[in-house]
Amino acid sequence: MTPDDLVAHYGLEPIPREGGLFRRTWAGPQLPDGRPQGSAIVALLTADDFSALHRLPTDEIWHFYLGDPLELLLLAPDGTARTSVLGPDVLGGQHPQLTVPGGTWMGGRVAAGGAWTFFGCTMAPGFTYEDYEHGNAAELAARYPSQAERIAGLCRP
Repeated sequence: MTPDDLVAHYGLEPIPREGGLFRRTWAGPQLPDGRPQGSAIVALLTADDFSALHRLPTDEIWHFYLGDPLELLLLAPDGTARTSVLGPDVLGGQHPQLTVPGGTWMGGRVAAGGAWTFFGCTMAPGFTYEDYEHGNAAELAARYPSQAERIAGLCRP
């Protein structure tokens, strides 16, 4: 299986602003405020792309499916930072599933030496573009100076 096979099979399209390719696979019934009760996507990142730093107001659950591990930089509201890796090596510290708390800046790329990763994200209530907040490299580097280099590599205008 190749990334091109996954793109063709799922009909993946570019994720606006964030990067990577995706397809929404589920959206629950609409809530009174117009949001879906929940949503799920499948997504593909290759080594020459990345998921730009962004945050959402509610928790997002990331799921590893295929390919190489995905390294996520997580910048918490309290000023702390950590890296988590989605991947198949559970006993080696990787996660097949990871919940990113609402309000956390998140961005990721295929782990060093890897070629591609196929993963999914689930949210309840569901994702809306109005909730997406795109990261600004200068502002994030000022808030998380120890991560400035990584932040610069995970932001796009």
